[in-house]
Amino acid sequence: MANVVEFLKESYVEMTQKVSWPTWSELQNSAILVLVASAIISLLVLAMDETAGNALKMIYNSVA
Repeated sequence: MANVVEFLKESYVEMTQKVSWPTWSELQNSAILVLVASAIISLLVLAMDETAGNALKMIYNSVA
């Protein structure tokens, strides 16, 4: 039990004194960047899915 208490004390000290937290504007900029990147990646996945689906439809229609 003493090890757990010691761990919690050390964790608290590290989180309050050693960690550099981002400012509110840095946090907002990072959130916007993640949002834009997620939107771009989702559009790329959508385009690949539609392309593969259309290619398979063409193949199936030419065979049948």
